[in-house]
Amino acid sequence: MEAAASDGATAFIIFGEAFMRYVNDKPIDFTNEDWRSHTPRERARIEALERKEEEKRRRKKQKSLPRILFGWIFLIVIASLFGFVSVYTFGQQRINIGQAMDPTLAGGDVCLVNILAYQVGTPKTGDIVSYRPNGSSNARPDIKRVIAVPGQKIQIKDGLIYINDQVYLEEKDYPAITRAGLAENPIRLQEGEYFVLGDNRNNSEDSRNPEIGLVTSDMMEGKVWFVLSPAEHRGFM
Repeated sequence: MEAAASDGATAFIIFGEAFMRYVNDKPIDFTNEDWRSHTPRERARIEALERKEEEKRRRKKQKSLPRILFGWIFLIVIASLFGFVSVYTFGQQRINIGQAMDPTLAGGDVCLVNILAYQVGTPKTGDIVSYRPNGSSNARPDIKRVIAVPGQKIQIKDGLIYINDQVYLEEKDYPAITRAGLAENPIRLQEGEYFVLGDNRNNSEDSRNPEIGLVTSDMMEGKVWFVLSPAEHRGFM
């Protein structure tokens, strides 16, 4: 009898140990229970995984912070460079002095000059240009309209402009010119030479005057393309 009882106890212990091994090794069913109700082994495994994932996130954040800072610095540098190039190329300001360009520009109008225009191209007939008389960097910039370009012959007679012996027809109705100046006789423009006039034809110091004469490429600053101020004159040229 005692031997049977002893055998039964031993079998129960063996069964219990086997059962605990089964429980500890049994996969977790996350759809039925919270992880805290699982075996110690599973809880330890999940906690270890969570610590590992947290460590990964922390390292990733540490690595990404310098990258983010570098990205912002790079964007700031690019934006600053773009702004500088834009201002230098398209945003240089020149003030129109006097009434020589009436009615297109008034005295005191602040204009923007496209410096790039004549670095990649050449002035065209009708362009309003900024140039420095005699090519001196110390000379005050002047603003006038291009009337004739290299290879053309220009003459002013009977109050009209003649280009290659043909009457130059302009988009606006300017008054007859009362002073021909140097253009009283035909002038053949050589390479790099331009004949400029103010739109206020009878009150303008321009290529008709010996003090100014023909404007050459090296005198040109750029093309006037926008009136910045005053607000009532603001707009594209």
